[in-house]
Amino acid sequence: MSSIEAAKPQKEVSPLLKLVLELGPLMVFFFANSRGEWLAGHFPALAELGGPIFIATGLFMAATAIALAVSWVLTRTLPMMPLISGIVVFVFGALTLWLQNDTFIKMKPTIVNTLFGTILLGGLLFGKSLLGYVFHSAFKLDEAGWRKLTLRWGLFFLVLAVLNEVVWRSFTTDFWVAFKVWGTMPITILFTLAQMPLIMKHSLDQENAE
Repeated sequence: MSSIEAAKPQKEVSPLLKLVLELGPLMVFFFANSRGEWLAGHFPALAELGGPIFIATGLFMAATAIALAVSWVLTRTLPMMPLISGIVVFVFGALTLWLQNDTFIKMKPTIVNTLFGTILLGGLLFGKSLLGYVFHSAFKLDEAGWRKLTLRWGLFFLVLAVLNEVVWRSFTTDFWVAFKVWGTMPITILFTLAQMPLIMKHSLDQENAE
């Protein structure tokens, strides 16, 4: 019985629901920051957290926990990248609320993107295209394709880390929150689409993939 269960394919979440689970916490963060005073007035418990950015941080943590829980319930597994990002959200979010210092939550994207970029590029130094372990179920690429894609994503994550540092240190908190939602996500989508020619060039047919 156990061997049969082990052979069962992993449940997949629909692309639309996956997008909601990934973008939902960010949208909550943006809304809570822009409507922080309104939320504090209607929900006194939230006012105890502090100003709008702190209310947004608390709700962002809650929304992230819900998104991870829903993902677990539906698939009985947690994707590595959202899990790592969630852990950083909880740690830096807790520090933000405890110390009443929004620097911690602003540095969260820097930490996460630097971590992902370092892991991917570090893996290449040891001859491992780690991106293949993450997206092997979505794409079947040859070794050269995985190496190139891993290198590009590793560098892209580091660029996002630098970009986040520039934005939060140079602009207002409201601008940073807006950029986090309406800037970073479109940039990431455009970058992902730009990789399609590489993916198509190095894709394996089903027979060769097996």
